[in-house]
Amino acid sequence: MSRIYRALLVVLAFEMGALLLYLPWSGYWEQNYFLSHFPSLMPIVLHPSFRGVVSGVGVLDILIAFGWIGSQPGPHRVPPQ
Repeated sequence: MSRIYRALLVVLAFEMGALLLYLPWSGYWEQNYFLSHFPSLMPIVLHPSFRGVVSGVGVLDILIAFGWIGSQPGPHRVPPQ
C-alpha cells in the first residue's frame, strides 16, 4: 500500500470515528430526515443504548486508525542468499 493511500486511509478512519463518537449525542441526531419519515424508528434510534453502540463504533474506528499509524506498511522481504 502506498504511503499516500495509507495516510488518507488513517485520516478518513480517524475522521469517521470522531464523527460517530460525537454525532449521536448532538442535536442533529434527533432532527434527521429518516426519523421524520419513519416515526416507528424513533424509540430505537433515540434510545441511549443505541447511541452508545454508535459511539462505541466510533471509538473502535479511532483505535483502528491509531493502530494503522504504528504498524508496518507490509511484509518485509527476505534478501536472497
